[in-house]
Amino acid sequence: MVPPPSTPPPNPQQIQQFLSSVLSQRGPSSLPYTEDTKWLIRQHLLSVTSHYPSLEPKTATFTHNDGRSVNLLQADGTIPMPFQGITYNIPIIIWLMESYPRHPPVVYVNPTRDMIIKRPHPHVTPSGLVSIPYLQNWIYPSSNLVDLVLNLSSAFARDPPLYSQRRPNPSPNPSPNPSINSSMTSSYGQHPPPPRVAAAAAGYPPSPYGRVQLPQSPAPQTEDASEVYKRNAVNKLVEMVHGDIIGMRKAREVEVEGLFSAQAVLRRREEEINKGLKEMQDEKEGLEQQLQVVLMNTDVLDSWVRDNEGKRKNLGMTNVNVDEAFHCADVLSKQMLDCTSADLAIEDVVYSLDKAVQDGAVPFDQYLRNVRLLSREQFFHRATAAKVRAVQMQAQVASMAARAPHYAT
Repeated sequence: MVPPPSTPPPNPQQIQQFLSSVLSQRGPSSLPYTEDTKWLIRQHLLSVTSHYPSLEPKTATFTHNDGRSVNLLQADGTIPMPFQGITYNIPIIIWLMESYPRHPPVVYVNPTRDMIIKRPHPHVTPSGLVSIPYLQNWIYPSSNLVDLVLNLSSAFARDPPLYSQRRPNPSPNPSPNPSINSSMTSSYGQHPPPPRVAAAAAGYPPSPYGRVQLPQSPAPQTEDASEVYKRNAVNKLVEMVHGDIIGMRKAREVEVEGLFSAQAVLRRREEEINKGLKEMQDEKEGLEQQLQVVLMNTDVLDSWVRDNEGKRKNLGMTNVNVDEAFHCADVLSKQMLDCTSADLAIEDVVYSLDKAVQDGAVPFDQYLRNVRLLSREQFFHRATAAKVRAVQMQAQVASMAARAPHYAT
């Protein structure tokens, strides 16, 4: 096993303080991540450094192919790679791009000065850019850095990406390459030379990757044609499966959007139905109240009929005095009867005056004078009747409230 770096890794408290500091910055020096994802980014980095202490979160400048430079977070260090019963440390850099974690990070193999990248390799380009199915099938928010490192370790264990380069006169203290701002590439465009970070070059001792690959020089190996055909077929199948997955994902997204639209329509219809149901319930309550009033009036009329049924038999065939046919139940009813009869009588008088003035039996000035007097008297009768009606309505409401339990049962 390759011994760990001489510099001890920072403790979890220092890592938490560092991430809290850089992710809370505002203004021109702030990192280009959205506010709603910073907490998840912090949790991903804390989790991966907890599982793999050899990885350390840092900030560095990443230069895109179009020349645009941006300050990003990265996880820099080594990951374990078991191979033929021996565990090796593979130096890598995991760049968290601006769209992370909604899109996958960019991973580079970062060989030291005495390591070279195996050519060809199914998952690592000559520039060091790593491409494995887990990165291609990245799913937000379930995908994370811990599972990414597990998949990287598993993929490298099947086919190690690095082997050592024997130098005739190795320098005991190789000077690190200070190009931390070297040009790197995202998953788009061409691949520039592999990134070099000073901490990575200085922190890793010579690696025994000579036991991984038989040749000790950068000369390419001669591989069996059947193995090359097999690997190319596997890569082609992986690409086809990846294309099918992307197509299925897009189709499912379209279906989900349609379901969301249907859900919105159903919710709007539910609101309309609830509103109509409430109006019907209010109307039902109003009809029930009117039914209670009708039932009470029916009870009153039935009582009156029972009380006066014998009087009709006693009258026989004798003439009935209209004024005595009905008796008022109380003073208010008597007053209402008087006001109503006077109002109707004045209405008949005015009608007769109209006919008389049209026939010329009454002079016009006398007609106006009489109509003015009658109208004044009629106004007072109608006003009195309105007040009596209001008092009777209040008395009726009080009677309904007193008799409500009887009708409720």
